[in-house]
Amino acid sequence: MSRIPRERTNPAGKRPGKIGRAGKDAPAVEPLNIVHGALPSREVILRFIADHPQKASKRELAKAFGLKGDNRVELKHMLQELEQEGMLQKNRKSLIRPGALPPVTVLDITTRDKDGDLIGRPAEWPEDQGVAPAVAIRQQSPAGRQGKGKAPVAGLGDRILAKIFPAVDRGGPAYTARIIKVIDRRRGASMGVFRTAPGGGGRLLPIERRGEEMVIDPEFTGGATDGDLVEVEIARLGRFGLPRAKVLSVVGSVGSEKAISMIAIHAHGIPHVFPPAVIAEAEAAKPASMSHREDWRDVPLITIDPADAKDHDDAVYAELDPSPDNPGGVVVTVAIADVSWYVRPNSPLDREALKRGNSVYFPDRVVPMLPERISNDLCSLKEGVDRPALAVRMSFSGEGRKIGHIFHRIMMKSAAKLSYQQAQAAIDGKPDDQTGPMLEPILKPLWHAYEVMKRGRDRRQPLELDMPERKILLKSNGTVDRVVVPPRLDAHKLIEEMMIQANVCAAETLEKKRQPLIYRIHDGPTLAKQEILREFLATLGISLAKGGNMRANNFNGILAKADGTPHQTMVSEMVLRSQSQAIYGPENIGHFGLNLMKYAHFTSPIRRYADLIVHRALVGSLGFGEGGITPDEEAALDDIAAEISTFERRAMAAERETVDRLIAHHLNGRVGEEFAGRVSGVTKSGLFVSLPDYGADGFVPISTLGSDYFIYDEAHQALSGERTGLGYRLGDSVTVKLAEAIPLAGALRFEMISEGREMPAAVRSFHKAGRRDRGQVRKKPGTRPPRGRH
Repeated sequence: MSRIPRERTNPAGKRPGKIGRAGKDAPAVEPLNIVHGALPSREVILRFIADHPQKASKRELAKAFGLKGDNRVELKHMLQELEQEGMLQKNRKSLIRPGALPPVTVLDITTRDKDGDLIGRPAEWPEDQGVAPAVAIRQQSPAGRQGKGKAPVAGLGDRILAKIFPAVDRGGPAYTARIIKVIDRRRGASMGVFRTAPGGGGRLLPIERRGEEMVIDPEFTGGATDGDLVEVEIARLGRFGLPRAKVLSVVGSVGSEKAISMIAIHAHGIPHVFPPAVIAEAEAAKPASMSHREDWRDVPLITIDPADAKDHDDAVYAELDPSPDNPGGVVVTVAIADVSWYVRPNSPLDREALKRGNSVYFPDRVVPMLPERISNDLCSLKEGVDRPALAVRMSFSGEGRKIGHIFHRIMMKSAAKLSYQQAQAAIDGKPDDQTGPMLEPILKPLWHAYEVMKRGRDRRQPLELDMPERKILLKSNGTVDRVVVPPRLDAHKLIEEMMIQANVCAAETLEKKRQPLIYRIHDGPTLAKQEILREFLATLGISLAKGGNMRANNFNGILAKADGTPHQTMVSEMVLRSQSQAIYGPENIGHFGLNLMKYAHFTSPIRRYADLIVHRALVGSLGFGEGGITPDEEAALDDIAAEISTFERRAMAAERETVDRLIAHHLNGRVGEEFAGRVSGVTKSGLFVSLPDYGADGFVPISTLGSDYFIYDEAHQALSGERTGLGYRLGDSVTVKLAEAIPLAGALRFEMISEGREMPAAVRSFHKAGRRDRGQVRKKPGTRPPRGRH
């Protein structure tokens, strides 16, 4: 019997009114006792937001309470105060209570309650917010809502996209959820490496940091041999001893080439094998026709990409603006592969692309969003080959202001395929046989256009966080050769700025056409994160103004003050941590980091589904012929945005874990050696130390720091000894010894060699003031150091 109560009715037999309801899909709550048109109290606002998460925006709140004029202004001020006090926080386009779930959330179904109903938890949940809340899953009838269509049905281990409602039954989970879509099936399986045991059967060694060993009985080995990477499910849990598991499938040998990335692919459920129907559709595709296309094959567009790139989805060209009305201006053309011509809505190719969301890049392989026939052939802007594209011509004034743009659907022929290094060398006075003839007519006009556009960028002042990006170079056997930091060239910046402006044009055009689309949105830092950063900067004598109207240039000022000081890296890290994560959404809130009001991803449709949606929207709204967006897609944009945002985070996690495993494998034979490092994180349980030469980090448990009692000071990002006053702060250069490497889990454990340094006076006064309620942590003698990174 389900514990989820049915929707209640009022004594008159009618459903509650607008304000008393939690939405047509949710159980109702008792109506709030309010006066329509009067400003509600803070308590009423907070309760309304908790009970009506789908109406928790300033506009919806004003509408629900009937507020107009001055009352709307007062409501805005009240919401800002509640944010500053930490009672509310922003989530995409709405407001939520701290620790609350947003209206649409990705859940993993993890268990059942005592009545047999499914229980899920958020797939993504910040560790600093404790245990993720439980959500009761409402399974609908097979006929679907109101008997229309087929309702999605989920089971244990599935990952779902769900609409969230506050629960009426306060004795159970705090939320209920209605399934919108099942994203991945059977995520309950675990993965590990099979090791044979004497007498038959074996053990499963976990590949996750917090995993545990399992026993596999002889009858459940599934044909696995020693060293195989296998997927298992728990066969039996006992009160004593290790869990017992059953092998479901053998992925392959962990010693084989590319095995490390396969661990991440399977652990995160990333689709990596194209179904036969998708391959068949891709192979049957024919070159695009000239229907609704302009012939631009004589325009000398060129591609500039990494030297090892296999697909080329953007090409550029620039020239002086011939218009007498724009003296000193330039015209920049960006052409993007016309993927929308080949990947039509609801086709096998389209469904698989949405299932993947984006291409995933590992050091040893790429898991593409689209089959190679599409991504590396028909849609790749190959040199000297006719290719369909969507192009935008942008006019900029001599001061770098964009004064106009227009889109075209074209047939083009790339004049050259260049690498970043090749193009930069030509500009720097070292052209080769290919770039020499192109220098005057093509390359120099491109660099001149970039200089013009850069004036506009400098005036716009986007967030200038220049963090080095490391690249792992592999040997032929798939192991690490070395880690390098490639130089950031003007060629990189030129392509980046031209792509950014093309993305702006896409968003502006679709808004003007009133065409629904998916934006790339980036919210500003939450007030809570601002306060943490403000306290930290104050310890360095750097001030950060209070208020909710922060702009990117406020942070640029902080970075400029720290430039050239010993605190430069530390400040950059903290500013980066204060930022929100960029996501996709159908409602525009702007892009904080780029300091842009309108922004939509348009320039990479080969590797991002969001860009494909924007292409279809442009094709449909501009009357460019076949391949436009459909009404069904427009209606599903909210769900699509939530899914591809989740898939993007999935890809980032898989890429990061693969790098961690590769580096741990690389350093496995160097246990006991000392390394130069830098404190990259300070927690109550110890220090994270990064190794700049390897792009990896490991953990130093607080129990191994020494004989002193250590106190965690969040404001100063420090662990300091209570008796000696010596300690460690974020950004400190240290020497550590590698104590343990766990390649399968990608974990490193260090022992601190460097003596702690004397803490600043502010940290010492923190001790004397006795304010250890902010997080005193003491070394616990006799405790076993935790394995790996926590």
